[in-house]
Amino acid sequence: MDEYESLSHTKWECKYHVIFIPKYRRKVLYGQLRSYLGEVLRRLAVQKESRIEEGHLMSDHVHMMISIPPKYAVSQVIGYIKGKSAIHLARVYGERKRNFVGQSFWARGYFVSTVGRDEAVIREYIRNQEEEDKRLDQLRLWQ
Repeated sequence: MDEYESLSHTKWECKYHVIFIPKYRRKVLYGQLRSYLGEVLRRLAVQKESRIEEGHLMSDHVHMMISIPPKYAVSQVIGYIKGKSAIHLARVYGERKRNFVGQSFWARGYFVSTVGRDEAVIREYIRNQEEEDKRLDQLRLWQ
């Protein structure tokens, strides 16, 4: 917890819990796309000097704990990651091989919360989210 990052004149620890979804919450993050997307998101985060500390790709949404330097706004980094990953996925998995600048894969918004001193709790939540969703789905069958 007391390990801080540093810039030329700054010591910092800025971690955020971020959740975003594909457009219309389609369950498109399965199979090959799901395993491939994790690496794409990590590479894009590095391009903005950020690091995905913890992440889990669910069937219809993405959970991540990301460390973002204070010189970048959270919206700037998340917008960059969502935009570039949508273009990349459209080029690789789209039927047509051309420039997909206008292609939209992700929904417009996202959820963000600062991590603070609850880092261990949030890491555990992200790791166990899939099992919890399955458990809740089973409970809804009886309603």
